[in-house]
Amino acid sequence: MKLHEYQAKEIFADAGIPVPASQLADSVEGVLDAVREIGYPAAIKAQVHVGGRGKAGGIKIATNEDEAREAAESILGMDLKGYHVNEVLVEQGVDFVDEYYVGVTMDRSEGEAVAMVSTKGGVDIEQVAEEDPEAIAQEHIDPAFGLHPYQARKVVYDAGVPAEYARDVTAILSKLYDLYEDNDASDIEVNPVMSTADDDVIAADAVMNIDEDALFRHSDLAEMEKDAYQNDLERKAGEYGFDYVRLSGNTGIIGNGAGLVMTTLDLVDYYGGTPANFLDIGGGAKAQRVANALDVVFSDENVDSVVFNIFGGITRGDEVAKGINEALEQFDEIPKPVVVRLAGTNAKEGMEILNTDLVQVEATLESAVQRAVKNAEEVAQ
Repeated sequence: MKLHEYQAKEIFADAGIPVPASQLADSVEGVLDAVREIGYPAAIKAQVHVGGRGKAGGIKIATNEDEAREAAESILGMDLKGYHVNEVLVEQGVDFVDEYYVGVTMDRSEGEAVAMVSTKGGVDIEQVAEEDPEAIAQEHIDPAFGLHPYQARKVVYDAGVPAEYARDVTAILSKLYDLYEDNDASDIEVNPVMSTADDDVIAADAVMNIDEDALFRHSDLAEMEKDAYQNDLERKAGEYGFDYVRLSGNTGIIGNGAGLVMTTLDLVDYYGGTPANFLDIGGGAKAQRVANALDVVFSDENVDSVVFNIFGGITRGDEVAKGINEALEQFDEIPKPVVVRLAGTNAKEGMEILNTDLVQVEATLESAVQRAVKNAEEVAQ
């Protein structure tokens, strides 16, 4: 579960991490009221689950009311990397001297959490990791003992944080790890942590993602879940128990396994199409689950065609085919062309069962993807 910046900052503030004064707003007048209370300069920041908001026009600095109004009108309602902006965080501006990255995530190759600090904050940390990995100091954390104080100091020192700010950055890192552990987070970060001319250190951003399987232990976070959905599409997918990742293309993708979906996504791109989504329906493909998946994908206005990539394993191909038939029969009209490829256990029997009045059937994944891409092109014309 991804928290919005404003939600994460509420948690950070409660933990004693310094954050700028801020207010949430969903209208131009709400933005202006917030800025009058907070003062200028103010940052107006789109609340969407994507990185690079500033470069995409989702963050603007206002130094007077005219600029605040212009920023609010520009950001509210905009389409930001496929997400509709309904709310903005109006935040007190920070007169900063430098920017740092501080975060805790899981290093799956080591099976341990890792604390990371870099003096190259305020930019895409993935790009920093690719272009200059030595710029990110790391310290692995034994889950039996947690983050030792000496480890927190060491990783901040190794990153090269100036001495006058090192103590405060270390304190932020230690509190982030406590939040990571206490809330069953999958990752937690601040990019950037800003240092000021007054030697203050402030968390100017906040990212916090929670392991959804652990929400039963965190009723307070579970209450935030409904507000964490970015739009009705994400909300619908969440209610069905799907993780729906919306992309920028128009070819919808449904598969039973993350690897299959990723392969399909890559092939859509390879054959000249653009993927619209990532949707893994999991190991089972009963009729109602298939119908729910189709309901989600059909509800995505970006989708012009759909491709099913199903591998029969524990769930046999003939059962999958029956599920697809029953699911499609629930729709009075199939709103978008659907292409199905089956492989694995009883795939041949499944292909024969599929109702070709409702779906287009292809024997190979390559031909299925090519047909889906062609369908999307024809619909988009």
